[in-house]
Amino acid sequence: MNKSFWGIMVVMIGVTAILFITFFQTITNTDEHNSQLLKEVTEAAMWDSVDYAFYREQGGYYKINKEKFVENFIRRYAESANLSRDYRIEFYDINELPPKVSIKVISSSGTNNVTGVLPSGEVDEGFDINNKIDAILETPY
Repeated sequence: MNKSFWGIMVVMIGVTAILFITFFQTITNTDEHNSQLLKEVTEAAMWDSVDYAFYREQGGYYKINKEKFVENFIRRYAESANLSRDYRIEFYDINELPPKVSIKVISSSGTNNVTGVLPSGEVDEGFDINNKIDAILETPY
């Protein structure tokens, strides 16, 4: 009887360890996916929003269009984002000349499984994953 309880305990510890590993792997993969997606989408949206008429007129200076950049960024991000998460995109700074953007993407799961009570008495309904990027348009010349 004593050995069977040890066997049950070992199985329960194993199941608990697998649950923790799966939970943290999901968080890590989501953070990595969001940061890579943010980097790639920002670069592609900046190149899509370059004003080539200004480039030709001003002799090689690149300028982006703010509205076109925001539209391209949101479209591209929505195409590749994980549909089971909620996203909030915040544009902090968009300079047209020289091309520079500052963006923050906050993602949270649609169902907050982690809840708790903070010391101040407020209910904590989970956590968010924040990714921020400050990017300038790098040109080949």
